[in-house]
Amino acid sequence: MTTASSPAGTLPVAIAGLGVRLPDRVVTNDELAQSMDTSDEWIRTRTGIRQRHVAAPEEATSDLATGAARAALADAGLRAEDLTAIVVATTSPDRAVAATAPQVAAALSTTVPAFDLNAACSGFVYALRVAAGMVATGDGAVLVIGAETLTRIVDPQDRSVAVLFGDGAGAVVLVPDEDAALGPFTLGADGTDASMLWTASGGTRRPFDAEVLADRSHFLTMRGGDVYRNAVVRMAEPTSEGLRLAGLEVDVIDQLVGHQAIARILDAVASRLALPTERCQVSVDRHGNTSAASIPLALWDAREQGKLHGGDTVLLAAFGAGLTWGACLLTWKDPS
Repeated sequence: MTTASSPAGTLPVAIAGLGVRLPDRVVTNDELAQSMDTSDEWIRTRTGIRQRHVAAPEEATSDLATGAARAALADAGLRAEDLTAIVVATTSPDRAVAATAPQVAAALSTTVPAFDLNAACSGFVYALRVAAGMVATGDGAVLVIGAETLTRIVDPQDRSVAVLFGDGAGAVVLVPDEDAALGPFTLGADGTDASMLWTASGGTRRPFDAEVLADRSHFLTMRGGDVYRNAVVRMAEPTSEGLRLAGLEVDVIDQLVGHQAIARILDAVASRLALPTERCQVSVDRHGNTSAASIPLALWDAREQGKLHGGDTVLLAAFGAGLTWGACLLTWKDPS
């Protein structure tokens, strides 16, 4: 464990509970190879992914989010009545209208403020920033959930995209804690070329119609090479800036929990930061890319694997469609 005093730009906010919900069905690369022109070897060597979880037909994003929320509340020893707000980060909501978060609140039998936040794969870090500000300025416990059913919005005929994504949800409960340190946050966005990673149709710019259905532009598409190059830079730069703002060096980082897109991006970010690979959590092999859910899922895996200890300095970093990116530091606290 690395010891360090609380850096500048932090908020007195702690993660009091952590929970996840993964669909029961696991789809391996070999199973995908039965329905498209690909193979386990092709997928693994390019992405590091071995399998992903896929939601059942009756499951939607709100169901996964609710399951993760209940697990996080139980982990924190709290009830829904103890919450002051719920923030759901998602780019695959149950419906365009209404938001998913109020449905989660209803499932938890609470009427606290509940709203969605869409920053794609950076959504969980963005949501943490919003929720941490709420906690630090007077609210009590705030539930932050990253939840996705991305397998519903990718083209099953497009092997360059369909093999990458999985479904799942992860949640944390943030609480005020004078001995805790969350931050600083470094966030950014650049919408000059959103087509790098987007769903071209189905919104107000180009509403869904028969032509959209025919040209399949309602599915997620991306330019893989451009996404890779931007992701590496946009995850490494805010991380370095956050450390600079905090007055810290990279060697204080005990664990990097980055957005789990593909393994090569995580490796490249670690290399740019000169961070040993053993300090980098990798969960993409088991979950695939779960967008806003990937960081809380990876946090859960790291804790389950015994990689997180009280006092550890943990770095979260993400990049997503928009383009959006963000990073933050937190001091890990063991359950009391």
